[in-house]
Amino acid sequence: MHELKQTRSPREQAFLVGVDWKRHPRGRYVSDAWPVEESLLELARLADTAGLEVVGQAVQSLARPHAGTFIGKGKAEEIAEQLRMLDASVVIFDDELSPRHQRELESLFGAQTKVLDRTGLILDIFALHADTREGALQVELAQYEYRLPRLTQTWTQQVLTRQAGGRAGGATGGVGLRGPGETRLEIDQRVIRRRISQIKEELDEVCAQRAQHRARRRRSGLPTVALVGYTNAGKSTLLNVLSDSDIYVADQLFATLDPTTRRVELPGGMVVLVSDTVGFIQKLPTQLIAAFRATLESLSEADLMLHVIDVSHPRAQAQAEAVYQTLQQIEAVDVPIINVLNKVDRLPDPEAARESLVDLADSVALSARTGYGLPALLECVEAALEAEMASLTVLIPFERGDLVSVFHKRGLIYELEHLPTGTQIEGRVPLEYLPQFEDFQVSR
Repeated sequence: MHELKQTRSPREQAFLVGVDWKRHPRGRYVSDAWPVEESLLELARLADTAGLEVVGQAVQSLARPHAGTFIGKGKAEEIAEQLRMLDASVVIFDDELSPRHQRELESLFGAQTKVLDRTGLILDIFALHADTREGALQVELAQYEYRLPRLTQTWTQQVLTRQAGGRAGGATGGVGLRGPGETRLEIDQRVIRRRISQIKEELDEVCAQRAQHRARRRRSGLPTVALVGYTNAGKSTLLNVLSDSDIYVADQLFATLDPTTRRVELPGGMVVLVSDTVGFIQKLPTQLIAAFRATLESLSEADLMLHVIDVSHPRAQAQAEAVYQTLQQIEAVDVPIINVLNKVDRLPDPEAARESLVDLADSVALSARTGYGLPALLECVEAALEAEMASLTVLIPFERGDLVSVFHKRGLIYELEHLPTGTQIEGRVPLEYLPQFEDFQVSR
């Protein structure tokens, strides 16, 4: 097993391998939502994001993985010949390989050929784009848990010394002191397990800090809106437009990983917190979902989610389904959702965008790049949040200025009047805040 190195000139040349599954490995028919050709196109974009140049590809039709080489020895030998002809040094499989498959293929292709699968490639991309300490820890954890069962005598020390600037590798300084019967591989595995435990402890602290931050935001009374979507759907561009920010945007997969939150004022005066999140993708590695739990937990606590969809993409429906499947995995399906059909400026008829995604209700056609549909989106967000609010008129004593502050921050004020006995407000507040105002309600 090898890690990819980000090279600029010349780039490493990669060869892609996909499988046209006739039946699921467990005997179930697979969905045709992602034909192998479409999935390989996405894999090519992932390879490009990782700094690789794709020079060829092959497809094998299978009913189940071959026990030894995943695609069968004959097909593997055919690919080995193509690798020599194309001078390709990296082979990337579109499905996750077992440790045995990886070892068999590396042996067949030769020591100079790197064998990766889709999961390993995505992990490498995340490692390239993790800019914060939290993001780096999350990716490092996912990489270790993925690679631990794939350790071999020949490359284990390279993995240990590369991770986290050599921190894990430094822990191997005493490997000469072996216990009875322990092999070098067993010692390296023990070192990695120890590092995994350390990372989990650090992430637990991060998780606790995030919980505290979310609690403070809840106490501030500001509604929270989370942006979710398939990678490269335009979430960061939309957040920039909504908040007049300059968050990094690039036309590539997983351009940004670390969450970003901005204040946004809606047309009626309500202020909300809008948070961007890491993009999703089909076959998103389970290791990443687990490692990014502290980041993704915020989705289940949001008041509203905006599901940003690249409606111009030929597999827009399949991408949307992949996002919903991931939301189910992290148990964030009970939050109200507005489907934002982005990039309609790329369509001949923007208003026909909804017709291409007939199964998605509560949708708004939008172009984050041009601003088309932005007023309609803001109105929908405000209406969705107001639907969870109650109308009331209250007379709040002057000594309860805290409640006036809550009404300003969390509610909508239609009319405010200062009377001799207190502050009278007519407006709406979220249902969860209604009990705080029950003693002060008056009739109009």
